[in-house]
Amino acid sequence: MRLILILLFFCISCTNSNRKPTYDFETHFEKSKGLETATYQQTIEFYTHLAQVYSEIAIQTIGETDSGQPLHIVTLNPHKVFDFSKVRENKKNILLINNGIHPGESDGIDATMMLFRDIVQGRIETPKETVLVTIPIYNIGGSLNRNSTTRTNQNGPKDYGFRGNARNYDLNRDFIKCDTKNAKTFTQIFHLVKPDVFIDNHVSNGADYQYTLTHLFTQHNKLGGELGKYLHNDMMPKLEKKLALKNWDMTPYVNVFNEVPEKGFSQFMDSPRYSTGYTTLFNTLGMMVETHMLKPYKQRVEGTYELMKSMVEIIEEDHVTIQQKRMHSKESLKHVRNYALNWEIDTTKTTTLNFKGFEGALITSEITGTKRLKYDRNKPFIKKINYQNYFKPSIEIKVPNAYVIPQSWHNVIELLKLNQVEMTPLKKDSIMMVESYKIRSYDTRKTPYEGHYQHYDTKITKTQKEVNFIKGDYIIYTHQDAYRYLLETLEPQAPDSFFNWNFFDTVLQQKEGFSPYVWEDKALELLNKSSKLKKAFEHRKKDITAFHNNWYEQLDWIHKQSEYYEDAHMQYPVYRVK
Repeated sequence: MRLILILLFFCISCTNSNRKPTYDFETHFEKSKGLETATYQQTIEFYTHLAQVYSEIAIQTIGETDSGQPLHIVTLNPHKVFDFSKVRENKKNILLINNGIHPGESDGIDATMMLFRDIVQGRIETPKETVLVTIPIYNIGGSLNRNSTTRTNQNGPKDYGFRGNARNYDLNRDFIKCDTKNAKTFTQIFHLVKPDVFIDNHVSNGADYQYTLTHLFTQHNKLGGELGKYLHNDMMPKLEKKLALKNWDMTPYVNVFNEVPEKGFSQFMDSPRYSTGYTTLFNTLGMMVETHMLKPYKQRVEGTYELMKSMVEIIEEDHVTIQQKRMHSKESLKHVRNYALNWEIDTTKTTTLNFKGFEGALITSEITGTKRLKYDRNKPFIKKINYQNYFKPSIEIKVPNAYVIPQSWHNVIELLKLNQVEMTPLKKDSIMMVESYKIRSYDTRKTPYEGHYQHYDTKITKTQKEVNFIKGDYIIYTHQDAYRYLLETLEPQAPDSFFNWNFFDTVLQQKEGFSPYVWEDKALELLNKSSKLKKAFEHRKKDITAFHNNWYEQLDWIHKQSEYYEDAHMQYPVYRVK
């Protein structure tokens, strides 16, 4: 009898140990009737339990963040394959969803939890050609810094995270400069996953209008080629149509601030500092979701859910088209000889929107006594407005065959390697004929911006010259997958170039100078030896009053025309090989 009881005990124990635990997969958002958003801990716990119960889901930690916590990615693959190289071999499209880059904008955090759950539980048709990957909360430090006041205009949730990360960086300005551990880890994730489509979930408000959902697709002219045309002519209209059929009207991101939208507005230009601007550099179809912060939280989350669900449907329907156009774009770039570094609105083309807004008027402010904008939600309207969503290049360059960068610029080289740029170290000291840039002029922000005093309106002077490079310096050929990334970061005129983000500021400071009492005699000797130099000097004194009245500037000008002036000053240290 005792033996039978022991055997029975072991049988029950083994049965219980093999049984999966039962979890409640109702989200915190749902339990709160749409009034609250999940905390960081609740979000990770939800996905961890989901992965324990459903073999179609895997959760893993990758890299570090400034908060000290690792980033997670959660993958949903109905085929239960979680090696991304094998996913690509199987010709599956990959959708990467980024949430909580601004944790006060938490709509996507809650919506994606419900989306993943509903797919694995069969409430939504299981995608056959699409693998979903999400970063549950990207800005972990901001998510842990919860409050209920910093989103001044926002209509819920009850409390939420803060926009700045653990070091108070806005992570949606950090994709090129990578000042944060978060951005470095995102780069690692992006190149691991290599998504075909990217969604970044946000909340925004620059005006009042009827829509809950607005979209901010990457600018189609900038994306260019077949991929840009597909984004503009197919993917975007399909998304709008699908959502309209579900009674979710949608409009382009309302790019105005403290003005009425019916005056018209332009598309937001997403340069590479932003998430979709960065992902575009690698031919990923990208969009930001911008829900309207004045709408109730429950409504915003449900709209985000329906938008992502519709995007999965589009990827399923167009999976072959998307893969082919991405491949064609990658190949066609190898033959592009001119590249646009910056863009401006093409005023000859516009799109007409049937915009659903509210009447706005300027009334007298009871605080300032001046005019203020006031919307009247009792006066909705539908008006035709001009939307400027066509851009043309404002700066174009000839694409070099290669760049050469000295190994001493290790901070730049580390970011190039992080982005899987193919680089070849020189095997021996070499003299090469290269195209060289001198920084002719630039402007700089007067106030700090994301940890930098960023440059802009940079202008260069080009020359051909021989340069001595040493063993270990890097030559980087442009015809590679990182083609766009190289041009956007290494060409100093690009808005988000490494130069404009201050990576090369040491070349802007002159290191050697002169003592006037010594240089005065040498300068006079130079002028007496060179009639051409003397003539140019006298003309300058005559024509420029400020120069005529500044004795030090006169001596400095002569110094800069002489052999004593250092070559390194204003010399951009990345060289082009034609």
